[in-house]
Amino acid sequence: MVIPIAYRYGNIMTAVTVSPKFQVVIPKDVRESMGIISGQKIQMLTFRDRIELIPIKSMKEMKGFLEGIDTNVSRDSDRV
Repeated sequence: MVIPIAYRYGNIMTAVTVSPKFQVVIPKDVRESMGIISGQKIQMLTFRDRIELIPIKSMKEMKGFLEGIDTNVSRDSDRV
């Protein structure tokens, strides 16, 4: 059972039901918006009373995502 709930930032937050085997289905609109595909690994984090799912991307997909980052770091004189 999927129940859409209005979220304070204008997004739709979807409630899902946990199965007897403790499984949940990621709703189609969430999968599509996050680019999640079948068989993809997802990292699960818990923080206080919240569960966060973070899609793991391959190194090939990550190539170039830090383009333009400032790499000038002040270092101590005894460091290389």
